[in-house]
Amino acid sequence: MKQIMYRVMAAILIISGTMATACKRSDFQENDAPQTVQSTELIRTSQSWDGEELPDYLEGKPEIVAVKYEIPAGQKLGWHYHPVLNHGILVQGELTIIGMDGKEKVVHEGEAIVEMVNTIHHGENRGTKPVVLYMFYLTQKDIPLSVQQPDIPMD
Repeated sequence: MKQIMYRVMAAILIISGTMATACKRSDFQENDAPQTVQSTELIRTSQSWDGEELPDYLEGKPEIVAVKYEIPAGQKLGWHYHPVLNHGILVQGELTIIGMDGKEKVVHEGEAIVEMVNTIHHGENRGTKPVVLYMFYLTQKDIPLSVQQPDIPMD
């Protein structure tokens, strides 16, 4: 079962890399089209952005979820955690992710990010343009993608 899950996650990474390239090139012109298929690996890791090891996969039937987030300039996301593995591609803007321990990661346009799992954090768009972020989750039916933590005050 784990081998199947590894293959599913690898496929998600390939698909997300392809989407990031396509989304990043929104001004794509037909005369700019590459003459051959190109593939660029954006990230390969077994750690989240803060250096922590990712947990083992869930057992059972997987559910793959892709979500597009749009975060206006100056907007802060609430404190939350993800109970499932997830990663994404930032296609516009700049997003700062902050852990409860104070660690920060700034994600820039075109970069891939592997989120923390079961670790409380939040994100902020400190830039001047909206953030557009595509996230890909490997979950199971009825497991939430994130769990909000409303009792933690924002700075």
